Amino acid sequence: MDSPLAGPRPGTVEHPLPGRPPGPRRDRGKWLPLVATCLGTFLLLVYATIATVALPRMATDLHADFGALQWIVDVYTLALAGLLLGMGSLGDSLGRKRLYVIGLSVFTPATLACGLAPNVQVLIVARAVQGLAGAAMFATLLPLIGLTYSGDDRAKAFAVWGAVAGAAAGVGNVAGGMLTQFLSWQWIFYGAVPVCAATLALSVKVLAHDAGRPARIDWPGISAFTLAAVGLTFGFLRGGEKGWSDPSTLLGFAVGGALLAAFVLIERTTDTPMIPPALFRKPAFDGMLIASCGYYLAAFGFLPVLSLWLQNGAGLSSLGTALVLTVQPAAFFATSALAGRTLHRMPARWTIGGGTVVVGLGNLALLAVGPGSSWPALLPGLVVTGVGAGLVSPVLPAVAMSCAPPAHSGVAAAAANSARQLGLALGIALLGTVFHQYVPGTGAGTSHARYATALHAVFLLAAALALAGGAAAIWLLGHRSATAGDAAGRGRP
Repeated sequence: MDSPLAGPRPGTVEHPLPGRPPGPRRDRGKWLPLVATCLGTFLLLVYATIATVALPRMATDLHADFGALQWIVDVYTLALAGLLLGMGSLGDSLGRKRLYVIGLSVFTPATLACGLAPNVQVLIVARAVQGLAGAAMFATLLPLIGLTYSGDDRAKAFAVWGAVAGAAAGVGNVAGGMLTQFLSWQWIFYGAVPVCAATLALSVKVLAHDAGRPARIDWPGISAFTLAAVGLTFGFLRGGEKGWSDPSTLLGFAVGGALLAAFVLIERTTDTPMIPPALFRKPAFDGMLIASCGYYLAAFGFLPVLSLWLQNGAGLSSLGTALVLTVQPAAFFATSALAGRTLHRMPARWTIGGGTVVVGLGNLALLAVGPGSSWPALLPGLVVTGVGAGLVSPVLPAVAMSCAPPAHSGVAAAAANSARQLGLALGIALLGTVFHQYVPGTGAGTSHARYATALHAVFLLAAALALAGGAAAIWLLGHRSATAGDAAGRGRP
């Protein structure tokens, strides 16, 4: 299939918004589609982080245990990770604007349902629906921008989109802290409902319409991949709660592993695979996926347990915790903004692989936390992990697309985003279970020494995974010399 980002076919005339010819009126409103897509990006990525600093308050109000708190955060990112590739296939068939609008139409009431949730079980289900709708939005955002803009305008649009995506995490932390402290945790959901409604109305009006291309949808592949991700993450969560030999833990791993094997078999035998198996025989593509998963896991997977320590161990308020955690996305945003042009000219092995290594070094810097430490001990590590993530994120979509032939560049970008979200989901689960071995419950009343031991175990594991993933990516991406700028400039590998 043709890449949605590859531009118009030779001999065709591109109208960014079909049926609306270029002219002064078009020039005045040409950035409205970017506003609509950036608002959608902001909403779906904010909700990956906004609940983090509210976890202790949720635990008290909803009588939730540690495992339930993990699921409040993890089920959202898990839905994104498991469904992104499948939603990309649906977008190709149904049309990207249609799927984006459907996703936003579901995301809005799901957000309201989160705020109205009477217990933790309802909140987790509503968060899962939020993640499902977010996957439909996330899978169509980059293709929609590619359909709407061309040339220099497209480059500017992608740059703005990347900056908004980077800023969303920081805004989510601060907004979550302020709303939780001065109103209640429910307002982290109530406050977004009017923004969701306004974004939906704007999107319906200004986004480019594409009819889609009717094709067989790989429902078996979509189902197998999604359920495999759920099974494996459930195994990690239950392992921390009930023990690694508990039957439910073993069942989660067994089911997840079997379904992952089934997914590979399905993709090898179907005529319309969700992702072409041939891509996995490309070393650069494998290296990109390893780094995508590893850097996101190690940079952001520890944030929920760090939030618990800052509030229950270091004694900070929700707002204070949010401000400390915002140091990381601030470093991320500054790196992306200041070094963006340079990063796109560098070899992919050093931006993608090297940035992942920097994230690992940041985790080692976080080992400065000791029994007598407070929040200032975190600052160097948060800055370094933010810088590392800021080296990887701006170039990842273009590098992913450069690893695939033009017909599959879109699904390659979706695979990169899926690997990132799966890395975050698994990171929250895995690092959370390690933390839970030393700090029972939600951590209230735990000694400073046990907190320090727990955090050291978390940061050492995250550092090991990031350093190993970064080294593997440097080696695998060394098989090609393309840069992100090459991919962005040509629209193909």
